[in-house]
Amino acid sequence: MQRIVSDKYFPLVCDFLFPGTPVQEIAALVGSCRTVEEFQMRVMYKVIYAIAHKTTDGLSVSGMERLDPNKDYLFISNHRDIMMDAGFLQVLLSDAGRKTSEITFGANLMQGQLVIDVGRSNKMFRIERPTTVTSARDFLLKSQYVSEYIRFAITQKKESVWIAQRNGRTKDGMDLTDQGIIKMFNLSGGEDRIAALDELNIAPLSISYEWEPCDELKALELYAKSSGQPYIKKPGEDLNSILTGITQPKGRVHLTVCEPIRREELEKYHDCSNPDFNKGVAELIDSRIRSAYRLYPNNYIAADLLSGKRAHSYTDAERDAFIQHVDTITKEYPEELRDILLRIYANPVM
Repeated sequence: MQRIVSDKYFPLVCDFLFPGTPVQEIAALVGSCRTVEEFQMRVMYKVIYAIAHKTTDGLSVSGMERLDPNKDYLFISNHRDIMMDAGFLQVLLSDAGRKTSEITFGANLMQGQLVIDVGRSNKMFRIERPTTVTSARDFLLKSQYVSEYIRFAITQKKESVWIAQRNGRTKDGMDLTDQGIIKMFNLSGGEDRIAALDELNIAPLSISYEWEPCDELKALELYAKSSGQPYIKKPGEDLNSILTGITQPKGRVHLTVCEPIRREELEKYHDCSNPDFNKGVAELIDSRIRSAYRLYPNNYIAADLLSGKRAHSYTDAERDAFIQHVDTITKEYPEELRDILLRIYANPVM
């Protein structure tokens, strides 16, 4: 806590989140925290709602009643924003009378002591990416370690866990669960694949933003990749995405806790090979997330702009606001970037 309040960026963070409140007052509050629970409830709860108040037109949730109060869950979520997807879930879990969850945190994002300290103080734990290890064998060993820890957290520590459905955020609006994470979960589960997954109490989570987080940055990355060249991140790019995702307007934001995966649903894949088993479970999770995804006027407007015909319902004011947003982002770029940006919003409709 002392390291957090001593960080050179701490006053800037305070000024953004709590304008008018003396930095010394916030520093004293942070410094007085002695447990993770105190830090989350006394500080982070206020921080997340301050971000929601400043950058959203409403944060809502549905489906909390689907969670058994006596169970802990593995929340597998579509992933649109680096920090806020899991951050919004935490305050909504708290509002529903549940404990906050532990959170997987990509090793590539652990940049700077402030990010690391705030992350670990919010029950985040490191998960490796292929780019942060030295070999395929090292990646497998560390994946097994994470698998064992997730199982331990849920079954022994009695803590829920949040994990993204794939490596990194969805850039193109197509939320698809990576079959590799199903394989990872089973690295620690023994021979019975169905019992191993059933024990984790998988609850798919669908999060929808009216304005796509970091839409300009995502479009530029997809545009660079469209040239056929490998995309190499610039120094500080992940941190820039974190800050942009926190500060930019989001419009309405809705989270849906989907119906948890039942054992009898997993039994359908009993006789499948391991690859087909992983694929089947991933598609089952995808079907939950897709059916719960909340589409906004921006999504329909983008789909209509691409098709060239007005097939959906929205107001002229909503259409004009979206077109102005797109024009502002793409005015200095080739037409291809405009199409990419429109597809980011339209793909959930498709």
